[in-house]
Amino acid sequence: MNLEDVVAGVHESWRPFLDAQRDLLATIVAAVTAESEAGHDIAPEPHAILRAFHYPADAVRALIVGQDPYPTPGHAMGLAFSVNTRTHPLPRSLVNIFRELRDDLGIATPENGDLSAWAESGVMLLNRSLTVRTGHAGSLRHIGWDTFTAAAIRYLADRGTPLVAILWGADAQRAAPLLGPVPIVASAHPSPLSAHRGFFGSRPFSRANALLREHGGAPIDWGSVSTARHLHS
Repeated sequence: MNLEDVVAGVHESWRPFLDAQRDLLATIVAAVTAESEAGHDIAPEPHAILRAFHYPADAVRALIVGQDPYPTPGHAMGLAFSVNTRTHPLPRSLVNIFRELRDDLGIATPENGDLSAWAESGVMLLNRSLTVRTGHAGSLRHIGWDTFTAAAIRYLADRGTPLVAILWGADAQRAAPLLGPVPIVASAHPSPLSAHRGFFGSRPFSRANALLREHGGAPIDWGSVSTARHLHS
């Protein structure tokens, strides 16, 4: 793994941010490489580590903050809560997200768990850690990802254009101080361990769109994941 492979797909609008964080990112990539060389399987694949940054920064109107990539082999694809089109059964947190999407907006359950259509519609699906050892949740948060993703969150908040943050669970809600005046939709995490304690019925999608309209922004097409027919890896 090398730094150029990791940053190859980053959208040009993120370049000012990436240039400012390049030394930190190089240190992180070196640590991930060392993990791999030590025999650990790392997810996602190098080209997908910065997948959340493959879409225009100036188009981001909603930020969903996750924890770290799915540790189940084959699940992580670089976007928080998302899996590729071939993953079945879906992670239970994602099943609960789709249930709330249906209950909130009446949107039909998508055919698969690929959330790329949200990313293309202005939603940044950002985990706080962007790599993980397969089989070991939270295993690579200590190598600098929290600092890197904190800088990304501040970068979005400082643009001064309409943005709403959706923070599910206590871990994501620790990002709140990074957001300044950005409005926040907060609730319990969609995990089956906590979804019944405040995620179900929280209506995050309609609330986010209401806040965007209130601040002069265009609403998110949350139904894009249900109508998308193109395939993503």
